[in-house]
Amino acid sequence: MAAEDVTRTLSLRQARESGTCFSSMLRGMQPATWLRPRRAGGAVLLVLGAMVASPAPASPAAPTQVPDRFAIPATDDGLPGAGPLRRYPWFQDLWRERRSEWAQRVDQDRNAVVFLGDSITQGWGGGLGAAFPGVKVANRGISGDTTRGVLLRLQEDVLALDPAAVVLLIGTNDLEEGAAPEVVAGNLRLIVAGLERHDPRMPIVLCQVFPSSATKNRPADLVKATNALYRAAVKNDPRVTYLETWPLFAGPDGDALAAEFPDLLHPNEAGYAKWAAALRPVLATLGFSETGPDPFRPEEGFESLFNGRDLTGWGYRPTSEEDKASALRWQASDPDAAAWPFVTEPVAFDGLTVTPDGRFAAVNGRLVVTTPPEYRKIQQLWTTREFPRDFVLKLEFRATPNADSGIYLRGPQLQCRDYRIAGPYQRLERYKPQDWNEIVVTVRDGVARCTCNGELLEADFKLPGSGPIGLEGDRGQMEYRRIRIQALSR
Repeated sequence: MAAEDVTRTLSLRQARESGTCFSSMLRGMQPATWLRPRRAGGAVLLVLGAMVASPAPASPAAPTQVPDRFAIPATDDGLPGAGPLRRYPWFQDLWRERRSEWAQRVDQDRNAVVFLGDSITQGWGGGLGAAFPGVKVANRGISGDTTRGVLLRLQEDVLALDPAAVVLLIGTNDLEEGAAPEVVAGNLRLIVAGLERHDPRMPIVLCQVFPSSATKNRPADLVKATNALYRAAVKNDPRVTYLETWPLFAGPDGDALAAEFPDLLHPNEAGYAKWAAALRPVLATLGFSETGPDPFRPEEGFESLFNGRDLTGWGYRPTSEEDKASALRWQASDPDAAAWPFVTEPVAFDGLTVTPDGRFAAVNGRLVVTTPPEYRKIQQLWTTREFPRDFVLKLEFRATPNADSGIYLRGPQLQCRDYRIAGPYQRLERYKPQDWNEIVVTVRDGVARCTCNGELLEADFKLPGSGPIGLEGDRGQMEYRRIRIQALSR
């Protein structure tokens, strides 16, 4: 073998050992001489090399490889967060494809409500806009994504849109990949922090991880542990609305129901309809939908207690000694007991559209008891009037999943909740979850008969002789509207 051939052979061997691309080496040779036969000792050898009489010109410098900004990095080195970042070939292709398409839509999707997540969000597809008529939405779900993946693409896929709000559902794939709930929640904290740094006023709706199944490597105990850590991560953050979507879908064993999740992971049409219904009241309170006034007018003989525009006629009353003692006992015995601020002086909110603490608000005909940042917080809003005469009280309410509220009738409380999940009237056949339901209370001689959509709640509810009407806030969001009263003659 000629010296030049030996040199070239060694160069190729060195390239192999150092990881240099063989095609780059070959591009520096004359194509006609890559493989030329050479006879040695009667045998024919294929020698990679150039003829001595015509040496190959110097190889040009290899072009600089431009990184694909929509590709998943080859390693985790230097990436934010912790835990799994998927690199399956199908996922890398999907990641690149969807993100490349979105980059062409930045101006079109600017200031949208961004739905951010994994296959459950992606699966909404073109039905997302139809589920929220009148709301500008942008779908930023990628099938198979994890919390770390969302964190990695947050800037280009979400923040570049200057979103009006973000609806976030993420975490189930982390669990399938074996991530501990603490790791998943740590990434969630970073995602929320990134959103809030971009716009401290931007609302964030955090959905609980949906139930699945141990057969999908997403056992109920890990899903519940993750959701508990999510709740702790956003506790006391007024920009985040924590939406209880786990009990919305979970069966008695904590797993998804096949009727709504046929593969025990992805919702079907019925499942998506329930998720949309859970979100609509929150988006309405945030001002993205249901923005017109309520055209309702009370029936003849009824008087409105809420004018639909502001909180005139309503206020806070001093906390009773009985309630103070109850709060202190509860908080002393239960670390998860609700916050319960005491009111020392009466205050009226005439002319205000929202209480100074933000808990009660008049929003387009609805008296909204907003979701408390503390997760649970007991507060009571009362009419400034009292009602000693017999009466009929009518109102409508709409609850987010697992919401807990109440209606005070001269003092005693009638439970008003998302009855299907939170009880106590779980067997009502006509109750409409996350939709409007009517309460009718008829009071005669100190006894109230209470119904919901015509079904009996209480037949013999004892009341004092006089007192105000009140609304309680505890957990989740509750809305009331069309609150009206008719005095009865004896």
